[in-house]
Amino acid sequence: MTTIEQQTGSAIRPFSVAIPQDALDDLRRRLAAIRWPSRELVDDRSQGVQLATMQALCRYWASEYEGRRVESRLNALPQSTTEIDGVDIHFVHVRSRHEDALPLIMTHGWPGSVMEMLDSVGPLTDPTAHGGSPEDAFDLVLPSLPGYGFSGQPTEVGWDLVRTARAWAELMTRLGYDRYVAQGGDVGAGVTDAMGRLGPDGLVGIHTNLLVPALNDPASLPADGEAERAALAAIKTFQTSGNGYFVEQATRPQTIGYGLVDSPVALAAWMLDHDTDAYYKIARAFVGGGHRATSRGTTCWTTSRPIG
Repeated sequence: MTTIEQQTGSAIRPFSVAIPQDALDDLRRRLAAIRWPSRELVDDRSQGVQLATMQALCRYWASEYEGRRVESRLNALPQSTTEIDGVDIHFVHVRSRHEDALPLIMTHGWPGSVMEMLDSVGPLTDPTAHGGSPEDAFDLVLPSLPGYGFSGQPTEVGWDLVRTARAWAELMTRLGYDRYVAQGGDVGAGVTDAMGRLGPDGLVGIHTNLLVPALNDPASLPADGEAERAALAAIKTFQTSGNGYFVEQATRPQTIGYGLVDSPVALAAWMLDHDTDAYYKIARAFVGGGHRATSRGTTCWTTSRPIG
């Protein structure tokens, strides 16, 4: 049986982001040409992303947002690509200046990218500059999931959590790490959980901020405390009224893809329609006078465990 490395080689190529100006110009043209739907008939998000939120977001996007910001932030960090199992995988790789730093591979979720983890690069790789000690240091690897960000798109079905977990294990091997840990949230939690179950050589522990089995079998969770009951209520809300985007993406990705690729406004609305807590935090940034540097406030569960 051939290994992933034997199938694809192991070259690691330097990478930098270069967004064509034509793409930024086209974005602004599409934002200016949007045809708005009628306003929702309710005063909350129960019918979806609210019209006032989207109009305010798009005004900011078209007139205030600095289109080169993402490019600059990513290019300030070491980036590379490598082909694994037929797909080019993009990743940020920041080595700590501290000796014996523990390698850590962190996986983003949906909707997201490595951008959501960039603020953690400094504290994790250089903890002494942030009130920590050298023993807290990590070598950090931030890969983009297949089909996300600057990673390539799979050309066949089958890139599930386990296949991605195997690719991440191969990536860490190519980078020369024989002892490392893994972390992830949302879809990244699923990948990290799969890595823990596979137990590849070198993986010594995992941490997730989403308990993956909870979504599949919430009845198996404890319900004898206030925090536990709140978590169960959040899962029930998601399963009954908050997972419309999830069902569509999981069952008809080609159908929804036409709108998401063709319309930046449709894509933005799709990404906002994720969970109630995060939605209202973001909405307040645009229609409530809040600060635009928002975070995803998703209700989540945290777990960590050693491997072996």
